[in-house]
Amino acid sequence: MKLYIQSSSGKELVAGGIAIQSSDSVEDLQKQFQRRKSQYYPSRQRFTLQPAPGEKRGKVLTPGSRLAEYGLQEGQVLIFKDLGPQVGYGTVYFWEYFGALVVYALMFYCRGIFYPSFRSNMQPMTLTQQLAFAFWTFHFTKRILETFFVHKFSHGTMPMRNLFKNCSYYWGFAAFVAYFLCHPLYTPPGLKQTYAGLAFAMIWQVANFRCHLLLANLRSPSSKGYQIPKGFLFNYVTCANYMCEVYAWVCFAIAVQTLAVFIFITAGTAQMCIWAQGKHRRLRKMFDGQEGRPKYPRRWIMLPPFF
Repeated sequence: MKLYIQSSSGKELVAGGIAIQSSDSVEDLQKQFQRRKSQYYPSRQRFTLQPAPGEKRGKVLTPGSRLAEYGLQEGQVLIFKDLGPQVGYGTVYFWEYFGALVVYALMFYCRGIFYPSFRSNMQPMTLTQQLAFAFWTFHFTKRILETFFVHKFSHGTMPMRNLFKNCSYYWGFAAFVAYFLCHPLYTPPGLKQTYAGLAFAMIWQVANFRCHLLLANLRSPSSKGYQIPKGFLFNYVTCANYMCEVYAWVCFAIAVQTLAVFIFITAGTAQMCIWAQGKHRRLRKMFDGQEGRPKYPRRWIMLPPFF
């Protein structure tokens, strides 16, 4: 059969259309399109069906699916969108986490550069400052290792602009937090408070790792399609991994008792709440209890008992 490719404005992008079999995959269509438009490699491409009457957007053709699943017919028109330059998820995550490690380490080990007025009378780091640096290093090292050995991404790439946006966020907050925690005038709380806060922070970090392992298993080759997350904290919270992340940083903030960390937590929590609401909504829509589908159980979205 022959499919015709148009832009959202209605401009024909491939003269004469693309000849393809209904049994071919979406990836086969992407390769055919690239042969005619070499600048658009597959991860830049997104094809959608024309919107049905009353709909604003058409259905997206998902890589990994067969064209036959969308009921495509001879002469049908597909809408193409250029997603722009892409970069791998693993690449983005590595650089944002690695940068956060390096920025904090520079401020920790090169205090004379960042606090020149104290250079002649620089006091040694307190135990709380050393433990704070150790926790920060552990956390972002854990994230890097999870990126390469645990996480399984549902999408292979993201827009290139996200690399700069994400790195700006993590590197900027690393500098902000480290500046105040490494400052010569930083006054730590009592050691009992620091020990207790960091102990609970580490417990939440271990719980977060357990959540990531469970999520990775949902996307393992042996799994049959997407499933309702379950087991451990997922029996009670939709985004249990986000919950553990937030509560770990709250405990860290209590341990070090500085406003900079609370600001960092607030910014991160706000973004995770948006992601969590979207994921909770998608799961409830996907598992609606109709036509043989299981019904998504009643759960907290992210932060019991608040959200």
